[in-house]
Amino acid sequence: MPTDAPIPVVFIHGLWMHASSWQPWVDRFTAAGYAPTAPGWPGDAETAEATRANPSALDNVGVTAVTDHFASLIADLPAPPIVVGHSFGGLIAQKLLGSGAARACVAIAPAQFRGVYKPPPLVQLKSVAPILSRPWLRGKTWSHTADSYHATFANTVDRAESDEIFANHVIPAPARPLFEAAVANFVPHSPASVDLKAQRGPLLMMAGGQDRTVPQSTVEDAYKAQQRNSAPTELKVYPSRGHSAPADHGWSELATDALEFLTTHGHGPSGS
Repeated sequence: MPTDAPIPVVFIHGLWMHASSWQPWVDRFTAAGYAPTAPGWPGDAETAEATRANPSALDNVGVTAVTDHFASLIADLPAPPIVVGHSFGGLIAQKLLGSGAARACVAIAPAQFRGVYKPPPLVQLKSVAPILSRPWLRGKTWSHTADSYHATFANTVDRAESDEIFANHVIPAPARPLFEAAVANFVPHSPASVDLKAQRGPLLMMAGGQDRTVPQSTVEDAYKAQQRNSAPTELKVYPSRGHSAPADHGWSELATDALEFLTTHGHGPSGS
């Protein structure tokens, strides 16, 4: 690959958010000199509206299926990409980094992986209780209402902005990844595992201090596990931000920090 070819970047959304929510990031990274793309999960339609119209397409989609889907897409790229993931997308991004498929990773409020042993905070348990308390949902999808989205996902923005994000980008999500993460520490070969000992590229983890879906303490525990790796591993905390941080009006701050981290660690747009 020519040294002046732009570095690929793959954005990976999490549960309940459509890939369209990454568009400002795609535009920002393109302007910075990267070659970004934001594919959907297997079962996602082209738009949020079309995905909402056919939620059964996401039934029983789990962590392994999503990881394999993105690994296949990455295999067709001209060079190993940077991966940027949010929530369960952040877990998938770390799995791809650990497998050697990606050169660097930014994990925003990533879902916890096997080996994070501290019990989740009550606020996190409350946010996932509507799914985990209904085991028959394991192979089905579950959808937020505008009320539940504002209460657990976009709790740090006003209701008007929360409702706008909900209308434009929120989709049904498969429940299976939540069940997989919930029992990961009891399943030796859980799909919600990350190779913490692999030789890997740099990793930046981001946490929101007001996040009710993946709280700051959960990300900090995962960071402590990842920090044992010899590769650069950093944590950035945003005290007033919630789980909607990558998609709400404050997204640019996170994108700026991500770009700075990548450049500092030799993965700037010039490949330096």
